[in-house]
Amino acid sequence: MMATAALNQYYGGSHILWDVELEVPRGSCTCLMGRNGAGKTTLLKTIMGSVAAATGSIRYLDQELRGAPAERRARLGIGYAPQGREIFGQLTVEENLRVGLAGRRDSVRALPGLIFELFPVLREMLSRRGGDLSGGQQQQLAIARALVAEPQLLILDEPTEGIQPNIVKQIGDVILELSERGITVLLVEQKLPFARRVADRYCILDKGRVLSKGAVSELDDDLARTYLSV
Repeated sequence: MMATAALNQYYGGSHILWDVELEVPRGSCTCLMGRNGAGKTTLLKTIMGSVAAATGSIRYLDQELRGAPAERRARLGIGYAPQGREIFGQLTVEENLRVGLAGRRDSVRALPGLIFELFPVLREMLSRRGGDLSGGQQQQLAIARALVAEPQLLILDEPTEGIQPNIVKQIGDVILELSERGITVLLVEQKLPFARRVADRYCILDKGRVLSKGAVSELDDDLARTYLSV
């Protein structure tokens, strides 16, 4: 569904991504892993278009995305919940969700019922300000906002970071439900047990380079300890 080839990216004079080759098959949940500073968030931002690629290719549904603005990528069916959630604290939950409607490929302006099936707590909090929600509730809101546009590919950047265990489990349940519904997921995750629970493919980045990739079932424990432990 989505693939990068020979992807390079720089911040000033620093070479951040080195010839990154990443494949995200349709219907898969692919987990992007690596230590802090490995280039994971930069890769996601480059795929989404908020950071420009220096060289290489980003193909999605047989279309070349490199050079396309972020809003076009969203309307092609890519949803994105960034690291740190980035919700609007002064807006209500409903207003935050409606922001996501701008990325729809059609003219529908009703919030899809699926988001309340996945996150029933949000229905009860529609009139509350986003900034008044707990960290776990804000993360659920960020994911729901990305789902409002009914994407075919959902990109999640560390959705379990700083979240209490019961919400982590709920987020894992949501990812599994999305996979059952045929939504492709690209996930950045540091917690190996969580990744093994929800993902079927992995890709480890180290200093901006792809170190290893394949089926999660084949992820070697020694490799994980060497390149994922803090």
